[in-house]
Amino acid sequence: MFDLTGRVAIVTGGNGGIGLGMARGLARAGARVVVAARNEAKSRAAVEALRALGSDAFALQVDVTDEAAIDALVAETNLRCGRLDILINNAGMNIRKPAHELALAEWHKVLETNLTSAFICARAAYPHMKRAGGGKIINLGSMMSLFGAAFAPAYGASKGGVVQLTKSLAVAWAADNIQVNAVLPGWVDTELTREARRTVAGLNERILARSPTGKWGSIDDFEGIAVFLASPASQFITGAAIPVDGGYSSLA
Repeated sequence: MFDLTGRVAIVTGGNGGIGLGMARGLARAGARVVVAARNEAKSRAAVEALRALGSDAFALQVDVTDEAAIDALVAETNLRCGRLDILINNAGMNIRKPAHELALAEWHKVLETNLTSAFICARAAYPHMKRAGGGKIINLGSMMSLFGAAFAPAYGASKGGVVQLTKSLAVAWAADNIQVNAVLPGWVDTELTREARRTVAGLNERILARSPTGKWGSIDDFEGIAVFLASPASQFITGAAIPVDGGYSSLA
């Protein structure tokens, strides 16, 4: 039920953080993983790690905000692998500023990277998945899809949009046997959140005090949810937004 042998997956931003954690889960389950990211050195290291897990992985350099580059990414994947079964839209960024200090260009940059890229990638993958008789798309939202943060207005807006995009695509493509779901990470120990801990006074202490588990998440915590949503085990689940946050968003 959880076997991904023979399946091909693209993971944007799959060379680090949560994306790499998800890619590792897919690799362990037998999938061939395409790491789609900008940093070539990090991508090479990620591919080596995935190959050590048994995946015939490879990397393709891409800017996820470039429509032509995404079309080329999907075309190259199909050319080299003959199919595309799984897409994980993980690439993302944040600019930590209060709304009154955020420039319009910064607002656009965050939304284009986090939200528009997910739309572009999903749209490019759709005809290949439809032709193959089905597919799985996993979009990365955030706990900020559910509630706001004063220091991340653009990020919160983009991640709220990811959930609504997920629901729209799930409804639109259900008849094509394409399941589209979102994962909402909580506070996870990554390069992105380490920077937040450094710049936001008292953040670490507040997170630990509120979290039912009393700890930050790890990228390892995303291996299982990736395999579940990419496998036949989740065949009747679509349009869902699933928190992976140690219960953080469950507290009032």
